[in-house]
Amino acid sequence: MPNFQLSRRRFLTGAAVASTVPLSGCFDFLGDRDGTVRNVLETANSLTYRAQRLLLGSDDLAREYAASEIRQPQRPNGSTNPRDGDYLALARNGFTDYRLEVKGLVDKPLTLSLDEIRAMPARTQITRHDCVEGWSCIAQWTGTPLGPLLDRAGVKPAARFALFECFDTMESGFNGPIKYYESIDLRDARHPQTILAYGLNGETLPVSNGAPLRVRVERQLGYKMAKFIRSITLTDTLDSFGKGGGGYWEDHGYEWFAGI
Repeated sequence: MPNFQLSRRRFLTGAAVASTVPLSGCFDFLGDRDGTVRNVLETANSLTYRAQRLLLGSDDLAREYAASEIRQPQRPNGSTNPRDGDYLALARNGFTDYRLEVKGLVDKPLTLSLDEIRAMPARTQITRHDCVEGWSCIAQWTGTPLGPLLDRAGVKPAARFALFECFDTMESGFNGPIKYYESIDLRDARHPQTILAYGLNGETLPVSNGAPLRVRVERQLGYKMAKFIRSITLTDTLDSFGKGGGGYWEDHGYEWFAGI
């Protein structure tokens, strides 16, 4: 398994370095959708998903670290200061008016304030954030485990994915602003280290790192950990969101399952 992970990391890092198009995300975009590198990436994605789902148990944990190993602040990356009007209004009020929607294939749709989320059982974990650019950062994250929160809503048997819709606009499209979104399967959503984080290194999660909530999916690369979360939709298909790739960057050619 270590050799498999190392090979995959080298491949992804090399692909990112090879790109010359700068983006606001945590990695560079492989713009040629029909190119050789893109085709190899798609093959690696398929092999990675099948192999890791076969080899990793659903409860296998990502490594956790000691507090002494936190040597620098968590590096902000991607969107760090959304300028969307609805987000700015919430931020000016300290997110007291923020409400998280949990909807879709659930028995009881939820609308939760930040205080209600903070009042739920919490988990604190010190983990390493790995970016496809090749850098890593160890930080302490505090938040509510996603699985029990979804249980409150009563996930329907048909649901397969948890999809995170975010406040931050990435670009303007023909039909209006295109906002960041991301998704994971329910196996990762219910993983014990998957949390909706509202705390970072013992402090309130700052805007630059995704306030008021960001998801931590500790066994995947950083772009899977959506920030500025507006809502969570339980769904049986990803086809009707964005371009159907399961996430903003996936719609632009990156892999949906980014396990490490």
